[in-house]
Amino acid sequence: MLTRWDRSRCFVIAEAGVNHNGDIAVAKRLIDAAKDAGADAVKFQTWITELIVTEDSASADYQQQNTGKQSQYELLKALELSHDQFIQLKDYAHQVGIWFLSTPDEEVSAEFLLSNGMELIKVGSGELTNLPFLDFLARKRLPMIVSTGMATMQEVESAVTTIQEAGTIDLSLLHCVSNYPADPADCNLRAMATMRKEFGLPVGYSDHTMGNEICLAAVALGATIIEKHLTLDRTMDGPDHGCSSEPAEFAELVKGIRDIESAMGDGVKQPVSCELATRKVVRKEIVAKRDMRIGEILQISDLTLKRGNGEGLGSDQFENVIGKCVIEAIPENALVLPSKLSVT
Repeated sequence: MLTRWDRSRCFVIAEAGVNHNGDIAVAKRLIDAAKDAGADAVKFQTWITELIVTEDSASADYQQQNTGKQSQYELLKALELSHDQFIQLKDYAHQVGIWFLSTPDEEVSAEFLLSNGMELIKVGSGELTNLPFLDFLARKRLPMIVSTGMATMQEVESAVTTIQEAGTIDLSLLHCVSNYPADPADCNLRAMATMRKEFGLPVGYSDHTMGNEICLAAVALGATIIEKHLTLDRTMDGPDHGCSSEPAEFAELVKGIRDIESAMGDGVKQPVSCELATRKVVRKEIVAKRDMRIGEILQISDLTLKRGNGEGLGSDQFENVIGKCVIEAIPENALVLPSKLSVT
């Protein structure tokens, strides 16, 4: 179970979402694109329209702008895939070699996904305050990832409490700004640290900004999960394409995440092996300003600091050699070697 979730590195979810536009062929191409970009998982959204929205419910402003559809029912119905199609997508993702996930928006779809082998439950921001649904999902005792867009800390606390009291311990939170696209100035990435400290849980980031910079900053700030929308073409018709990454950009994101993880290191301040040769030739060493004869006592005026070959005494030893006796002649402009000075 969960062999594809490597907890030692950032888990990257390519949010295909509804960017298939209701076309399973497009959905399969999104799976291919997610795999080629290096994502750990590709995620869709599963719902039955009649179970989540009334027929007269208005769509969000950004949805109307991107689709022209005034009714949420009309919009969602056009994007809805059948359960049989989701089985095809799951099988295709396994064939391609990427983890298949989908966010359920109601209990029927959740039961369907879980009965078909989904090992991880991803909850969207819209369901964060749907405590009965969270309780239902948490009783499955599977790992859960919960987005927290639009939420107050009190609402996040209520969701966490509900999930944990229902028996799910393996819980991760995603900080999120539910605007499409989101303005970087609204992203408040420090909220990740606030939730991490408050709840003692892994915290990641679900992104809706344009470009990769905010995601990369989130990883540098400790995000354990990054979720970002993926589209084949940002100019396609549909509610989410405009704020999604195209395949090449998503591949750059994954590369950037892996580079940042590598760059974080272990926190121990010490030179790395690639610096050692450079250190030898750029650090100053103690050099004689004049010919020094055997028996002379070194004075400040006799010495200077220059770059050498790494075999002499470093500049940090300058004070320690003052007053030492020369036991082997040192030519002008030569390195002052330990072997040419008295021990005391």
